[in-house]
Amino acid sequence: MADVDTDGAAAVAREIGPTAFALALDVTSEASLEAGAKEVAARTGGAHVLVNNAGVMLPLRPLSEASVADWEYILSVNLLGVVKCVAAFLPQLRAHAPDAHIVNTASMGGLVAVPGFPIGPYVASKYACVGYSESLRGELAPEGIGVSVLCPGMVVSNLGASSARNRPSRFGSQAAPPAGPAADVKLVARMLKPEDVGPAVVRGIRANRLHIFTHLDARAQVERRFAAILADFEAEAREREG
Repeated sequence: MADVDTDGAAAVAREIGPTAFALALDVTSEASLEAGAKEVAARTGGAHVLVNNAGVMLPLRPLSEASVADWEYILSVNLLGVVKCVAAFLPQLRAHAPDAHIVNTASMGGLVAVPGFPIGPYVASKYACVGYSESLRGELAPEGIGVSVLCPGMVVSNLGASSARNRPSRFGSQAAPPAGPAADVKLVARMLKPEDVGPAVVRGIRANRLHIFTHLDARAQVERRFAAILADFEAEAREREG
């Protein structure tokens, strides 16, 4: 269990049992990742599966209100954190190919931007994660290393609180979220528990699927997005013919 929150990582490792161990890891730091990769290699013989799950989110607000520091923070974790983790652990994965796999956690927000839900920097970072994962899959497939991108919907977590608490000082302080209504009860009811996401990830790894989905009712949103893309292709084709 690798996390910048060492106490949280240790608690989860204890839940798993004696075969698990906690590792202090900051995905924004190449030095931290290099040290962590060395410890994993020494204690396990090297990673077979790498799951890049670290992520952060900003308080809900319009794009125009996000600072440059906000953008740098969210991209440093949600995109560059994934890139740096892959770079640090790829030698170990190559040593275990073809029994090696990478899972990068993106989001349904990496496939669809929902109007009226002001999480633009998060969406942009997750779109980038999806594109990176799709490209990485094509490059590593000849080596026998699988790559999947996990695109979950809403999952019960402490994402908001931990994003603010763990924000490094070099990215400045995080502005408080604007006052708003209480959490939507129906929205909370749709959230999955992390324990329900895990089996989907395992199935995706075993089947070597590119995309791993957890909320099947989100399919309609994806279909609408791609229908709109195709409609614009068709509109341009009609205008050229006219």
